[in-house]
Amino acid sequence: MQGTIIVANDILTKKGVSMCKYLPKVLFGLVLIIISPVKAQNIIIDHNCTTLSEIPLEWIDSAKSKLHIAYGHTSHGSQITEGMLGLVEFANGGGKGLSFPEDMFAWNNGGENGALDLHDYAMGGDVGYYPDWVNNTREYLDDTTNSDVNVIMWSWCGQVSGKYENGTLFSQYIQPMTQLEEDYPDVRFIYMTGHLDHWDDANNKAANDSIRSYCRNNGKILFDFADIESYNPDGVFFEYAHDNCDYYNSEGEKLGNWAEEWREAHTENVDWYYCGAQHSDVLNANQKAYAAWWMWARLAGWQPVTGVSELEQKAEDFNLSQNYPNPFNPATMIKFRTPLNSPLYQRGETGGLVTLKIFDIIGREVATLVNEQKPAGTYTVEWNGTNSAGQQVGSGIYFYQLKTGSGLVETKKMMIIK
Repeated sequence: MQGTIIVANDILTKKGVSMCKYLPKVLFGLVLIIISPVKAQNIIIDHNCTTLSEIPLEWIDSAKSKLHIAYGHTSHGSQITEGMLGLVEFANGGGKGLSFPEDMFAWNNGGENGALDLHDYAMGGDVGYYPDWVNNTREYLDDTTNSDVNVIMWSWCGQVSGKYENGTLFSQYIQPMTQLEEDYPDVRFIYMTGHLDHWDDANNKAANDSIRSYCRNNGKILFDFADIESYNPDGVFFEYAHDNCDYYNSEGEKLGNWAEEWREAHTENVDWYYCGAQHSDVLNANQKAYAAWWMWARLAGWQPVTGVSELEQKAEDFNLSQNYPNPFNPATMIKFRTPLNSPLYQRGETGGLVTLKIFDIIGREVATLVNEQKPAGTYTVEWNGTNSAGQQVGSGIYFYQLKTGSGLVETKKMMIIK
């Protein structure tokens, strides 16, 4: 039977940590969890961190007085800084009802005239080019003229999916970044997910989930580039979106462009502003600029009161384990844990919708193992390598994804060998 379920009475609760209004929870492989102890409370910046009016003025000022930032990136990464450039005049004009002092969001290299000190293109390349990005970081930080720099941020361009598929995401990104943190303890390093890539959807999602998981489990700072591209400003989620904000259905049919649609229904210079946005829509760069300032305030010491401790706990109680055995033939077991502290339980209901699906290497759905309301607890499901029609699938790499009705998602990779 394709979806046989074994239930274990293992309901767990933990106190979660969240930096924004809601945080999805994903867990990475054990090898990542144990290599580095938690050094600090994590800071996760995603689509929930885009409301500038919630940032107290004092913490924007504090960021400008405390932070000295060096940013390395190529074209995709410029969406953040180009969005930040356009934000200055947008805020000066009272866009989104903002009433900050003149040039409150100004930035430049050196922090002149009270601006945020941000050295754009400080280091050549992006984190897709290993070992260049590591060597460039060391060279920059070892230069005594940069001795005041206390924040390093790198972006991806289009390589995160390939590094996951090739098995080098850990060795060429996670591990080197962790080593830099250890070697330069006075500098805060910002991790980043890669931009969305609908044409390699499964690897892209798995790669970004791995980075998110590592950051949450190890007290890191994460700017979730891909998450911001997955939601419009109203919080509508687009599961199959691309970096240019086009979105698709599960069969690959284009349905529209969420950014263009949102802008057409809103007013320029009131709800959104024009700015540079390489490879994408200006609204995407707007959102990333807002999130960047949220992050600068957090790094300066701001502790936002989110009022969603239940959701934080819910995320901590969500877990998808690596299947065993892996690789496998003919069957494998998948273990997962559903959260106790979800909105359903807060209302006294008895369960939440849980789905567990299998996808092939290009993101096509192969089978659904679970699709039902389930109480909190730990479950084990067997997959016997058949698709939704009961036919045996071929050898190769597959992805399995766990999702809850409240929006938690985690994806992992497995292999069938026949």
